Amino acid sequence: MPRIVVTGAAGFIGSHLSETLLDRGCSVVGIDNLLTGDTANVAHLANRDFMLIKHDVTNYIIVEGPVDAVLHWASPASPIDYLELPIPTLKVGALGTHKALGLAKAKGARFVLASTSEVYGDPLEHPQKETYWGNVNPIGPRGVYDEAKRFAEAMTTAYHRYHGLDTKIVRIFNTYGPRMRLRDGRAVPAFMSQALNGEDVTIFGNGQQTRSFCYVSDLVDGIIRLMESDVHEPVNIGNPHEMTIEEIARTIVKMTGSSSKIVYRPLPEDDPKVRQPDITRARTLLGWEPKVPLEEGLTKTLAYFRTKVKG
Repeated sequence: MPRIVVTGAAGFIGSHLSETLLDRGCSVVGIDNLLTGDTANVAHLANRDFMLIKHDVTNYIIVEGPVDAVLHWASPASPIDYLELPIPTLKVGALGTHKALGLAKAKGARFVLASTSEVYGDPLEHPQKETYWGNVNPIGPRGVYDEAKRFAEAMTTAYHRYHGLDTKIVRIFNTYGPRMRLRDGRAVPAFMSQALNGEDVTIFGNGQQTRSFCYVSDLVDGIIRLMESDVHEPVNIGNPHEMTIEEIARTIVKMTGSSSKIVYRPLPEDDPKVRQPDITRARTLLGWEPKVPLEEGLTKTLAYFRTKVKG
């Protein structure tokens, strides 16, 4: 039975990843300091081969016994979080990645890094291929997240080249699904919570900036395929179907049956104008592409959010 360590296991994606690994017959050790994670996300895993350790991965990580893979998902990941927590965001990208790589090296385990489309910044190439180096403002408000992930990629690659560690890097594009926080600042949860509460739905900018939304089960499938592959270079995992922020907002308002009005606010500094993955590498090397249609994914997500808003 493979034994896998997942940092950030109580977070949105980390909890889905842990659950799917258990479903596939793995033993999972979750690590989370609960800064942005929530034990409620993994409470249903309590009677399975899952253990959650409360620990800050910027400190030395000790896991007794064998480990086959380390999946490093610990990090604030929404704009609200990393703007409020700039230094913890930088520390988990740098020190946390170093400690997680150290654990993988000590155990002879493979290592998977959760990177992000944010490494491309406000891109001048569209759609974004993995060969694109990005357009990032290192001292802008988003730089703490963008550069933490870029540094994490550099360190992961250095461990692969210098120590021969079996490493993988997944660049995650906008993902949505159950267990996102109501007020985490990302488009889908923000629009859903506002619409369900009958509040104005807030769009930043003119709403014509684009995003590509991938349902969480598709993302997790791509991550596991990458983990089990022989691929070492970064791989984009996301849905190449591009749509405007205004389109997704109007779709969500319609699906909720809400009377919410759409209002427009100034665009935050360095907010990307376009975001669309080129997934040729994932298709070619992993045989992966997203399967869940937007309406199906939004319906499942909305069902989850209704329970949270009523609660």
